[in-house]
Amino acid sequence: MSEFVFLYRSTPDEQREAMGTPERAQRSLEAYMTWIRTLEARGHLKAPGMPLDRSGRVVRQDQAVTDGPYIEVKDMVLGFIVVEARDIDEAVELAHGCPIVQGGGSIEIRPVHQL
Repeated sequence: MSEFVFLYRSTPDEQREAMGTPERAQRSLEAYMTWIRTLEARGHLKAPGMPLDRSGRVVRQDQAVTDGPYIEVKDMVLGFIVVEARDIDEAVELAHGCPIVQGGGSIEIRPVHQL
């Protein structure tokens, strides 16, 4: 089995659509928790990850520091989890069940490089 990081990506508009009212936020949270519990029950959830704040800084080699956790992108990384899957194809299959994908966002799947 290999480990993969799932980076949740969404535009501000997509996030507002999913979380804009208490009712929508509750439905989104319930759908997400159901998906996470399914991953956990099947032995795929390696680390539950964390949601990420929209603020942050970017540091470059030339010592430049800019606002935002992103540069010239339309979507933002909202959070992450670590899953365990047989290969990247199985990781992709697992990601299809995530509510963020069904709500218009995306998941970037990155293999964890073992040192």
